[in-house]
Amino acid sequence: MPKVLISDKLSPRAVDIFKARGLEVDMITGMAREELLDRIGDYQGLAVRSATKVTSDVLDAAKNLRVVGRAGIGVDNIDIESASSKGIVVMNTPFGNAITTAEHAIAMMFALARQIPLADKLTQSGKWEKNRFMGMELTGKTLGIIGCGNIGSRVAERAIGLKMKIVAYDPYLTTDRAADLGVEKVDLEELFPRADVITLHTPLTETTREILSEDAFEQMKDGIFIVNCARGELVAEKAMKLALNSGKVGGYAVDVYAVEPPKDFSLFGVENVVATPHLGASTEEAQEKVALQIAEQMSDYLLSGAVVNAINMPSVTAEEAPRLKPYMLLGEMLGSIAGQVCKTSLRSITVEYEGQASQFNTRPITACVLKGVLAPVLDSVNMVNAPVVARDRDIAVSIVNHERECEYQTLVRLTASTENRQFSVAGTLFGGDKPRVVDIGGVPMEASLSVHNLYTLNQDKAGIIAGFGQAFADAEINIANFILGRTHQGGDAVCLIEVDTEIPTAVIDKVRQQPNVNEATPLYLPMLVGVG
Repeated sequence: MPKVLISDKLSPRAVDIFKARGLEVDMITGMAREELLDRIGDYQGLAVRSATKVTSDVLDAAKNLRVVGRAGIGVDNIDIESASSKGIVVMNTPFGNAITTAEHAIAMMFALARQIPLADKLTQSGKWEKNRFMGMELTGKTLGIIGCGNIGSRVAERAIGLKMKIVAYDPYLTTDRAADLGVEKVDLEELFPRADVITLHTPLTETTREILSEDAFEQMKDGIFIVNCARGELVAEKAMKLALNSGKVGGYAVDVYAVEPPKDFSLFGVENVVATPHLGASTEEAQEKVALQIAEQMSDYLLSGAVVNAINMPSVTAEEAPRLKPYMLLGEMLGSIAGQVCKTSLRSITVEYEGQASQFNTRPITACVLKGVLAPVLDSVNMVNAPVVARDRDIAVSIVNHERECEYQTLVRLTASTENRQFSVAGTLFGGDKPRVVDIGGVPMEASLSVHNLYTLNQDKAGIIAGFGQAFADAEINIANFILGRTHQGGDAVCLIEVDTEIPTAVIDKVRQQPNVNEATPLYLPMLVGVG
């Protein structure tokens, strides 16, 4: 019978769930690292919160470990790469803390608006400085929400109850979803000057890193209040300190830090900063919820192989895996192409399967398609939670299995619709396992791609090839593959350029500036590493 070790404090009800499902379970908290290394080899499951550091040496010692379950969303304390290499599933509970974190953000907003922490400190020290603390009513003020997904939408619901006006920025927020929430969808350039308070609820990606920068602060109202219960790296710390000192930012409430616990956080001690020690998920209700969820998920996996909320494993049975693997790769590639070309405001995704592809279990393939579409903006998305993320963002997903014969033995076609455009891309497998693009934007072509590529949409005019070639030659970038296609002579044309290295922004800009070029998008496809 599988054995589970709980190494961080969880609700006793989680222990009851494991036992009721027939698993052996030990709860041993506060272990020294040497004790954990000595014990872990006896267990098939390890349940943790944030205290236990599941590093590569722990995983090396875990000879029988099959699953690590994190009761909560963050998995920074788990070496995902090492776990994956050893075939150990890593699970989390990504939606259990949403309400608690949203409520904490609202509490932080009130703390700033009424200067509660400083007023409390001075009053308890014997000072009566009533006239010093002139607060701000939140009623009627404009709240700018950056990231209106699972947590941000709950903040919006509560702020509407406070009679605040809501403007929201989120690349995947559709106009219909915004209307349902009662918020106004805007770009960052509009959100910054309109908001009286800004709250952050976006994941950390290379796009969102330091999304609140010196340039962003310059666009904001004087005296803006900012709340960060998401990730510390979303705010440029030095720029924030300058903005606080100048009065551009009237107050900063922070619950998250780039390094936790923070050792050299330069904003500590600044009078108009409210700081809490990552309490966003710290309520009895939330901790109970995530503990029970992770116990259920781990039990299901250890007893039946069912996978829910896995970070590093597809939802596929052992029998299906060998046959589905190349299709899953093809699906993720097609999704990633569509996600990088369309970028924002997705309304719907339709995945069509023809030929042999229509005969398979297409759900894991579709999950890989969704992962590919969403991953360029959401770094935490995986093939298990991608369908949930799409549903929460009101992206309609349709799957069509065609029984008709098609030109290729097997074919997968993706059509993505945004508020402004419709984009399609289709692919097949050559030799049974090599993904190929056979149609893009309605233009037939047969293209093999690699990690670094460039997609262009242009007019079928003379000089295009020469101009593109010169742009890459000037940058000393070797072109591995150059594929062209067109709808008809003189009409729309598509070009896919495969190169050996990352394409600098300057080269992309030079391509965009070529005559008759309508669009140029770099395509980064890391899933194709080592694929022939």
